[in-house]
Amino acid sequence: MSNSIICDRSFQFASRTLTLCDRLYKRGPSGRHLASQLLSCATSIGANAEEAQEAQTKADFIAKLSISRKEAREATWWLRLVVKNNLATANDVEWELSEARQLLAMIRSAILTARASSERGANARS
Repeated sequence: MSNSIICDRSFQFASRTLTLCDRLYKRGPSGRHLASQLLSCATSIGANAEEAQEAQTKADFIAKLSISRKEAREATWWLRLVVKNNLATANDVEWELSEARQLLAMIRSAILTARASSERGANARS
């Protein structure tokens, strides 16, 4: 486990989204396309949050988390499109959509906190 709740929760989000994408992939060309797009952004949230943990500067930390923020927002869009096009029900993606929105809020908060911090050390986490 990581020291970051964002990293831990984004890992769980990615894991559950992988399972959802496997189901979507079996639902024809549209399902395959949406699964591919969702898979990419859902796994990128945590990957970039993990990279941010070893950022060399505060700017690097913020840049990595900013990518996570954009990917979380994108994931919510793909999940909404999945439901809109009846590839899954709202109940099927309720947890994933809620978690993506919560991750987005946490990441935004972490970015704001980092920007407000006066620390300028070599390690953004110190």
